[in-house]
Amino acid sequence: QVQLVESGGGLVQAGGSLRLSCAASGLTFSSYTMGWFRQAPGKEREFVAKIHWSGGSTRYADSVKGRFTISRDNAKNTVYLQMVSLKPEDTAVYYCAVYGSGSYYYGSSYNNWGQGTQVTVSS
Repeated sequence: QVQLVESGGGLVQAGGSLRLSCAASGLTFSSYTMGWFRQAPGKEREFVAKIHWSGGSTRYADSVKGRFTISRDNAKNTVYLQMVSLKPEDTAVYYCAVYGSGSYYYGSSYNNWGQGTQVTVSS
């Protein structure tokens, strides 16, 4: 079965950086578009970024554009989220997911999810 394991979260001061990783197994990783979402306490899950299976196309939420970079290494079955200039409002659990169909902005368009990794940004 498909497994997604996120790592790299932690506690960082505002302005700092983190790099999240998501290791995938149980699927032909290089054939799937991947996404990152996040969910802050008391808020709904929201789209962060997505990357085409080829790595040639990416999209970002306006709130992270210019600060976050999604990338992938198909040889390692891993997708990354490089986060710089972090803000307290970036505090959330971050999830990676396998895109299925539909609008990539919606979580319902993704079929498989990891367990999440906590990112906390202190002011």
